[in-house]
Amino acid sequence: MGDELTTERLVVRDWRLDDAEAALEIYGVDEVTRWLTPAMGQVADTSAMRLVLQAWIEAQPNMTPPRGRWAIERKEDGEVVGGLGIRLLPPYEEDLELSWQLRPDAWGNGYASEAGRALVAWAFTQEIDELFAVARPTNNRAIGTAKRLGMSWVGETDKYYNLRLQVFRIRPSDLTE
Repeated sequence: MGDELTTERLVVRDWRLDDAEAALEIYGVDEVTRWLTPAMGQVADTSAMRLVLQAWIEAQPNMTPPRGRWAIERKEDGEVVGGLGIRLLPPYEEDLELSWQLRPDAWGNGYASEAGRALVAWAFTQEIDELFAVARPTNNRAIGTAKRLGMSWVGETDKYYNLRLQVFRIRPSDLTE
């Protein structure tokens, strides 16, 4: 991705080890982690979060773009308010999943949509033709964000993660200003 992506209010950048406490406010909170797929469980404490970040940081250079995990940082105060990821969906590892997570006190500000739009635009410069998002049917926030990103509802499936999930897709032709 280069160094970072910037939007009007946000910076999308690589995770750093010193983000552990801020990341724990996202990945250590039940309000967020109950919606995550089994690929990511709730992180117990700062030490565990540091280990997770270390793994993400070490894996990042070896991932084929646009795959990766990034922090969402608010420009006005440098606070990490969320995370974004693009990864291969199980079980066949053919489809690329766009995911986003925000700490609860950052919900409702449009950060996931703003950062997600920037990441999607960059991802489509990396020779891919579509991205998917999956959400549990009762996760109205995630479903709303997928729609605000311009993603189209594809249907419901249990193909991914052995969970009943709503599936959304975006292609380059779906991007709007």
